[in-house]
Amino acid sequence: MKLGLNLSFAIKRCIESERLATLVAEDLDTKYVQFTWDLVDPGWPAQTRDALAKDYAKAFKSAGVTVESTFGGLASYTYSHILAPSPELRALGRDHLKNAIDMTAAMEVPAAGMPFGSFSADDALNPARREEIYKEALEIYVGLSRHAKERGLSMLLVEPVPLATEFPSTAADALRLMQDLDGQTDVPVRLCVDWGHAMFEPLFGTDANMDHWAEVVGPWMAVYHIQQTDGHYDRHWNFTHDGLVTPELLRNYWDRYGLTDQTYFLEIIFAFEERDEIVLEDMKAALKLLRAG
Repeated sequence: MKLGLNLSFAIKRCIESERLATLVAEDLDTKYVQFTWDLVDPGWPAQTRDALAKDYAKAFKSAGVTVESTFGGLASYTYSHILAPSPELRALGRDHLKNAIDMTAAMEVPAAGMPFGSFSADDALNPARREEIYKEALEIYVGLSRHAKERGLSMLLVEPVPLATEFPSTAADALRLMQDLDGQTDVPVRLCVDWGHAMFEPLFGTDANMDHWAEVVGPWMAVYHIQQTDGHYDRHWNFTHDGLVTPELLRNYWDRYGLTDQTYFLEIIFAFEERDEIVLEDMKAALKLLRAG
């Protein structure tokens, strides 16, 4: 298995670029990362933002670590973005991803991604409104793909999420989005599928498993987030915690579907009040378990 780290574990902790790069390369012995926008906000003033982002990119390169993509984090996920109820909010969502693309280009990283967006509670229950907003969001995304190509990116990533008010949430939703964008975008758009999202039983029932996602959207899945979950909430527990996902399950899936170039990014979100030394030891222990799986 090709293992990598989403840098979510580091937010509000180890945020100095050289220290974080050294921690990833030496303490955690990892060569691939996904850079989270929780470390550098795409909405910050461009000159300062890009200088900070470049500093991270330089530090990781010097440490022998490849930044494969950048990705929205907790802060970004708060907002509805291009599925918001008003044109003004959807425009801000467009600008959010556009800024992230610019930051990613400044880092010389080839891909950027985030969840597509979320409807308001009222719009989510109104099929006509959902369709109207969705069609507009597709146009926005096609335009963003053009910008991504102009800035030198080679791929955009969309993460399905386990909420019925968001899109895509189901594998069928994800397939529709991929098919609707296929051939329309200037760079390929692919899925970043999170194991904890896909195994969310309250929403998906008997389809809450990764085999179902592989059957429906397998060719579109380019990246994975892995986390430990109980299937009842989006836990983002580490693999030192008991749950539905085991190293053996991850390995079996990798082998059965012949994965090669994809990356399993460990995306763990610790309580902010957890002690730093506990976080580091827990990350070391989890990676040891996964590598032995």
